[in-house]
Amino acid sequence: MKIRKAVIPVAGKGTRFLPATKEIPKEMIPIVNKPMIHYAVEEAVLSGIEQIIFVTSSGKSSIEDYFDRNLELEQFLEKNGKSHLATEIREIGQMTEVTTVRQKEQLGLGHAINCAKDLIGDETFAVILADDLVVNKEPVTKQLLTISRENEGASVIGVMEVERSETYKYGIVDGQPIDSKKETYKMNKMVEKPKPEEAPTTLATPGRYILGPEIFSYLERIPKGVGGEYQLTDAINLMASEMNVLAHIFKGTRFDTGSIKGYLDATMEFALMDEEMRPDIINLMKEKITAYEN
Repeated sequence: MKIRKAVIPVAGKGTRFLPATKEIPKEMIPIVNKPMIHYAVEEAVLSGIEQIIFVTSSGKSSIEDYFDRNLELEQFLEKNGKSHLATEIREIGQMTEVTTVRQKEQLGLGHAINCAKDLIGDETFAVILADDLVVNKEPVTKQLLTISRENEGASVIGVMEVERSETYKYGIVDGQPIDSKKETYKMNKMVEKPKPEEAPTTLATPGRYILGPEIFSYLERIPKGVGGEYQLTDAINLMASEMNVLAHIFKGTRFDTGSIKGYLDATMEFALMDEEMRPDIINLMKEKITAYEN
């Protein structure tokens, strides 16, 4: 079964990045020379996704513009002998088909996903939270798509192992392994941000999902939850009580770019991964450390 669509919610206000996000969408803040949202869309495209559905809010038009063609800029670059940059800009505008839908009220992740219902129809789809950047040779969404196909199209939640002391930061999955490697689990439920002593496992959900279209019927059935919002966790728990929902431990290094610390970590990591940039970054860090130590 071909999964063609991915929903990327981008309606949040990005308050942890104020005052920058007063006018600039958090998702457009760059990591090195590409905005955060670029990496989420790139992951989807490399996983075989053909259509991106952005769930947006007011003040987010620059996200859609970024993935559109900018003929004036392309022509300017060509005219000034920078054809390599013109090609790069052109390729961004040709990455994938982009559609947007407005989330007019900030009523939670579950509500955001439900806003895309008419665009998804009766198809299974991916959900990618752009705050969570995962680096791996095989994109994490592709890993989850493979598990879904191998299990008769089941919904799959991406999970990662965390320290027990950090379970209070995440949704934690309770389930039983269904394979010998203990990488894929039959999910019983998800517990939202449990205390370490109350967490059923240390399998955390950082923001990657493959969801069947049935999720929309569950989203319609749940009441408002924590914070007066419709929580995707509540809908998934309801679905898991009636259907086969899996959790899979994905391979990759995850960065929480929704926090300042995680954003800086990702920026340094991506700079160091660039072979041309790496020597300068290392020397710069050494110089700064020496300066502060003195």
